[in-house]
Amino acid sequence: MAGRGAGPDFVESLARGLDVLACFDADHRTMSLSEVAAAAGLARPTARRLLLTLEELGFVRSTGGSFQLTPKVLTLGMAYVGSLGLWDIARPHLEALVARTGESSSMAQLDGSDIVYVARVAVPKLIALRVDIGTRFPAAQTSQGKVLLSALSADELAEVLAQPSRAGLPPYIGRTAEQLRNELTEIRARGWALADEELAPGVRSVAAPVRDGTGTVRAAMNVTVHAAETSVDKLLHDHLPLLLRTAGDVSAEWALWQSRPHVQSGQRNETSA
Repeated sequence: MAGRGAGPDFVESLARGLDVLACFDADHRTMSLSEVAAAAGLARPTARRLLLTLEELGFVRSTGGSFQLTPKVLTLGMAYVGSLGLWDIARPHLEALVARTGESSSMAQLDGSDIVYVARVAVPKLIALRVDIGTRFPAAQTSQGKVLLSALSADELAEVLAQPSRAGLPPYIGRTAEQLRNELTEIRARGWALADEELAPGVRSVAAPVRDGTGTVRAAMNVTVHAAETSVDKLLHDHLPLLLRTAGDVSAEWALWQSRPHVQSGQRNETSA
């Protein structure tokens, strides 16, 4: 559920509406009013009003007494991605990388102790975990997450890792906290990270950082392979150089995009008035 603020400007009704949207997921695509009320911790009348409001706005549809999300909810997340300009820049590069490697490639950003996928170009291969835009995984168990964690200061890292994961996956027990810190130090120095079946059996990936115009790591890009098909040596020897080049190209283009002047749609051009 959405966090509860203590400030005088906190809008409880907005938080409750977000709670309702967050109730729906891959395992709960369609829910009854009672199920939504229970999942969101709301009284049935309150849940009903929120659902009807969301339906009127086009984010929810109802059929036979059950409710489900509509594709319009994607605009909430894509507005963030679009505001960065990152996806439009990264997409052709991801597609070219996938064409050369024959493997899936994704981009993710850090959200608490998890990564959240913001872009993906996939190939039809059998992988243990399904990945879509918006999917979250524990950062410390993924190559992209380790790249993003390695860019944090010691205090930031401790604060992030203290937050519980919201991915719903069991924690990785093959590494101590000290081993993770040492690994992150190595990743920071060499500029890429490997995750070898840490997230799930058969899932192997390598990731590189994507930087903004200030040089700050803002995202990570990866290549994911099936461990039974691709060895670590092949992943690092064949795919990693292509990934590093692609991530560098995306970073450079993103920096240029951020440096150019942006005029909001509909804004009057005073110089031509």
